[in-house]
Amino acid sequence: MKILVTGFDPFGNETINPSIETVKRLPGQIAGARIIKLQIPTVCHKSLHMIENAIEKYNPDVILSIGQAGGRCDISVERVGINIDDFQIPDNEGNQPVDEPVCPEGPDAYFVTVPVKAMVQRIREHGIPASVSNTAGTFVCNHVTYGICHLIAVKYPGKRSGFLHIPFLPQQVTDKKNMPSMSQEMMTEGVQAAIEAIVETPEEIRLEDGRLF
Repeated sequence: MKILVTGFDPFGNETINPSIETVKRLPGQIAGARIIKLQIPTVCHKSLHMIENAIEKYNPDVILSIGQAGGRCDISVERVGINIDDFQIPDNEGNQPVDEPVCPEGPDAYFVTVPVKAMVQRIREHGIPASVSNTAGTFVCNHVTYGICHLIAVKYPGKRSGFLHIPFLPQQVTDKKNMPSMSQEMMTEGVQAAIEAIVETPEEIRLEDGRLF
């Protein structure tokens, strides 16, 4: 099995992005699967173009993308991507679409195809906070979540995809009051555990982890 794992470059006012820093620290093989690492830009359409080029080059079985979610306190395993770009801030090339579809010809939403709850359970087994998330936002992370699902649906049937959001690193919150963070070591271990679950879990598990609001 080959798994393409992507992480973003820094965006906003940050000088570091924990997603690509975590990807860099992953071993080259996890649970017998070959790990292919790729940095993508925090730029809406360019990010998807780079991922599709990597799919063509490496023919991975799974595409797992990782993004920064400043303000979240755990590793969030995304369940769904929605067909909307509604950027609160510009991306790294100044694009700021408002209420535009990611793919005009696509459906309203896609569920990811990795075992979301199994991944959450495996991360927690390592003593690391994790949860199922039902929103990837409406910035580039959701653009990638939805966009990869659409690529798989129309061009690469049989492949699977998923998305993880991780918190700020401690050094990112020294000037942010009451802002949660997670160590680099813990995030790397958590992402590795999530990948192990992808490799070893052919079907989703049942786990009570819904939300009341």
